[in-house]
Amino acid sequence: MQVSKYVICEEFPCKKMKHALHVVPTIKINPEKVSLIMISEVAPPKLEDYYYAKGEPLFAKTTLQAFNEAGVKVASIPELVGRGIYFTTAVKCGKTGAGIGIDIIKSCSWLLEKELGLFPKAKVLMLMGDVAIKSFNYIAQRIDKKRVIPAGSTYKIREQKYFWGDKRVFPSYLQAGPSFLIEKSKRRMIAEDIAKAVKIIDLKRVQALDFKTDSSLFK
Repeated sequence: MQVSKYVICEEFPCKKMKHALHVVPTIKINPEKVSLIMISEVAPPKLEDYYYAKGEPLFAKTTLQAFNEAGVKVASIPELVGRGIYFTTAVKCGKTGAGIGIDIIKSCSWLLEKELGLFPKAKVLMLMGDVAIKSFNYIAQRIDKKRVIPAGSTYKIREQKYFWGDKRVFPSYLQAGPSFLIEKSKRRMIAEDIAKAVKIIDLKRVQALDFKTDSSLFK
């Protein structure tokens, strides 16, 4: 399955976003083997920094650092995907300013909802940052009429256990991008959250997935 063929924004209703930076994972993957989904906030300012880009994309660099600090010794995003971990963003286009409006998060959450529906065997959802948490709560409210993650500071709420059906949900901090490189206290908490999450899935059950990318998006 190629995710970008199923998760499509046709009208781009969010006027305050950089639509030229719109990106949905183009990897070809067996959805039955995805057990953990990590959702960060927004597409990067440069598409060559997206998770599945060629070379040394920033999202991949900081994410790999986070996993290694959590005790998961890996050297590439394809290696993590091969262990059943899938990476995406809550908002699929690039930012025009420092923040992202609630209306944009809510609108794009429909795409994320469709994307999550492609992975029925996922056991864990990791919400990396406030935008991912808000987006997921919009999905939960539409489906179950209630939010999964309560309001409050992430450092306070992350110690509790949350579930969405049979899936464990972890609210955490953003691991993708330059802020991860400088905020050591958040790095420590991210590593703790990843360590808890990977214990739920069996990383030793490694079977190579069909991992390919469409490099044309990242020229």
